[in-house]
Amino acid sequence: MTSNAQTPEEYIEALPEDRRTIIRELHSRILAELPEGFEARMNYGMVGYVVPHALYPPGYHCDPKLPLPFMNLASQKNYVSLYHMGLYADQHLMDWFVREYEKLHLGKLDAGKSCIRFKKVEKIPLDLIAELAGKVTVQKWIEVYERNVRA
Repeated sequence: MTSNAQTPEEYIEALPEDRRTIIRELHSRILAELPEGFEARMNYGMVGYVVPHALYPPGYHCDPKLPLPFMNLASQKNYVSLYHMGLYADQHLMDWFVREYEKLHLGKLDAGKSCIRFKKVEKIPLDLIAELAGKVTVQKWIEVYERNVRA
C-alpha cells in the first residue's frame, strides 16, 4: 500500500494506532543510526532513506529524477515491510543480517530480495534493524550500487 503523504511524519500520523507506534519507533531508531548524508523522505509512497541528488547526481537508474534509494519502511495490509537495497546488493551484508536474525530466535525470516516482512509487530527486531541502518555509509552504498546494481 502506498501513501500520498508528503513527509514521513504525515505518513506515520495517517497510520492506524498499532502500526503508527511501531513505524514511529522504527523510523526513530533508523534515523538515530543512519550514517550522515542519507535523507529521510517519502519515496515510492513509503518512508524512504535515500542518497540525495546533491551527493549522487545521477540518481536512481530506473528513474534518474529520483534520488538513489537505500531503505524504505512501509505499513502494508498484513505486515510491516523493510526494504533494504544493501541486502539485495551485498551478499556479505545479507549473510550477516540472516545470522544475527537467527540468533534472536524469532522464527523463520520472511524475506525477498530486498524486502523483509514482519507479520507480528511484537517480533520486529528493533535493535537489529537499527544496527543494520548504520552498517553502510553513503559512499559505501554508492560504490556497491555502482558495482552491483547500476552496472
